[in-house]
Amino acid sequence: MTRIVSRRPADNEFSFDGHRMLVQRLSGSCAVKLLSDQMYWLCELASHLSTEQIDKVHRPYSWTVRQVFEHCVDVERFLGMCLLRCAAGDLSAVSGFNHEAYAESRFGLGNFSGLVSELGHQRQANLLLLRRIVPVAWERSVEIDGHQLTTRAIAWVAAGHLDHHLSIVEARCGLSIMRQPE
Repeated sequence: MTRIVSRRPADNEFSFDGHRMLVQRLSGSCAVKLLSDQMYWLCELASHLSTEQIDKVHRPYSWTVRQVFEHCVDVERFLGMCLLRCAAGDLSAVSGFNHEAYAESRFGLGNFSGLVSELGHQRQANLLLLRRIVPVAWERSVEIDGHQLTTRAIAWVAAGHLDHHLSIVEARCGLSIMRQPE
């Protein structure tokens, strides 16, 4: 039986429990399909949010929904760079970034639909990369912010990260959005 390269990562493919928790919350067995399917949920959720919901801090959270989406754009971009470096065999350690400082700086909040579009483009770019890399590249690992991850694990963490934040946005705005078309 042939195993798909974008299958769930084995426990030894990442060294940080926070990454494991993001992946454990996900269903499915193919990262590429999951990452692609999340695009529908992203668009549907964004289209159901009002301006009031987007710019409100919903306690106990400290960010607005707009800041959450900006954070997701930043992390998707960062993880895309990590995917590229890991898949290419660049084994130099990758420093993390202070996501709190990025969100608090409010440097790129801009138009909400622009943020949603940018997140979609970042995700599409990451999917294009994952669809073209050779099978052995999925097995490579790199140190990111002091933690070892394979290319496969990074892809799953990207899906888990977006799932985590979109789920919180749904809950705090009192929405229940279809995650896939019927």
